[in-house]
Order: sequence, then C-alpha cells, then structure tokens
Amino acid sequence: MNTLPFTHRFIVFDVDGTLIDSQHTVVHCMTQAFTARGLPAPGAAAIRATIGLKLDIALTSLLPDPQAADARAHAEALVEGYRTAFFVLQDSPGHDEPLFPGTLELLEALSHPDLFLGIATGKNRRGLSRVLARHDLESRFHNLKTADDGPGKPHPHLLEVAMAEVGASPAETVMIGDTTYDIEMARAAGCVAVGVAWGNHPEERLHAAGAHCVIGHFSELEQELVRLSGERV
Repeated sequence: MNTLPFTHRFIVFDVDGTLIDSQHTVVHCMTQAFTARGLPAPGAAAIRATIGLKLDIALTSLLPDPQAADARAHAEALVEGYRTAFFVLQDSPGHDEPLFPGTLELLEALSHPDLFLGIATGKNRRGLSRVLARHDLESRFHNLKTADDGPGKPHPHLLEVAMAEVGASPAETVMIGDTTYDIEMARAAGCVAVGVAWGNHPEERLHAAGAHCVIGHFSELEQELVRLSGERV
C-alpha cells in the first residue's frame, strides 16, 4: 500500500511475551539464579508477573525480603547469575524461543517508507541482540531501547527517547506489549497503548492499566489502529 490506513507512524514493540515466546527461558534463568545463590526459587507465576521490568528490579522484588539489609547484595549476585544462565541456555543445542504466530507477517506488512518500527524492552543490549539475531530481526527496526538506555518500564523514558530519535509525536506513536508495565509506560508517554492477549499478564489487567485495546492476534492490529485513528480525529 502507498498510503498508510492509519495516522500512526511509529510502532514500538516489547519483546518477551509480545514478539517472542520466552517465558520458559525467563523462568528457567530466574530459578537457576536463585538456586545458585542458595535462595528459595520463586514460583513461575511470580516470575512471570515481573517480566518486562529491568532485571535488577524484577529480581529484588522476588526476594523473600526485598527490604532486608542484604537485599542489594543478593540482587547484584542474582543479576549475574541470571545472565550466566541466560547465555548458557541460549547456546544450548535445541534451545528454542519461537516467534508468536503472525509476527513475521506483521513486520513485513509494516515495512513502509512512512512508518518507523522500534523496540523497548527490559532486556539489556547484549541479550536483545542475541535474541534478535537468532530470528534475523534486528534490521527490521529503526531503533532499539533496552535496560542499558536509562530508567526502565513503566517509566516513559525509553519511549520518549525513541520518539525523539525518529521525530514522532506521542499521538503518532503506538506501544505494543503484553504487560501492564508496557501499557503504563505508553500512557505515561502520551502514546497509544495496545496490549496482546497471549503474553505474561492477563487481558483484564491490561485493560485496567489503560490499554486502548487488547488484540488476540497480530492480524487484528491494523484494524484496531484504523479505529483508533478515527477516534483521535
């Protein structure tokens, strides 16, 4: 198509739980980190609830007593333990983090000279690069914002910097994610917040956090953006 059917021109994606099914990776690496530190491993549901936050914040929140005097030391060690487990797992034969259905088709459909694509993630740059390289995705995005680039979700910093780089206004920007942290970041930045129903936080929580809509498959995105464009006219 020569003309976009919606008014948005910058679409930003979360990664874990939105583009890539990495839930098992995060749960495994969190469990390994806590076990290596001699701490009780959190349950899978508790771990999933933190996905999207910066790693040190997520790990601290999962400690038995996040306010304890030794919490900071534990968190620093847990971060290193997590990263070690992550890269060992990434290099393991047979390890797989599949793209969610419709991801490649959507990215291809969004390849347009008037449209910018970005990523805003709680991963660090090294981890994101490894995951994108596995799926040959990095060249599809105009900018990548990670935990190394400043305050993490739900703070709006990552989106604000990303918008400034491509010259997009909040009204022209869409954030797509699977957690309340994505939705809260988008709303704080004044952007459209689109939730996905297949990720780590349930649909009702995404709506409660302020999602403008929640989609059940990427094939629904264009129709929703057209609708939201009409509402903003």
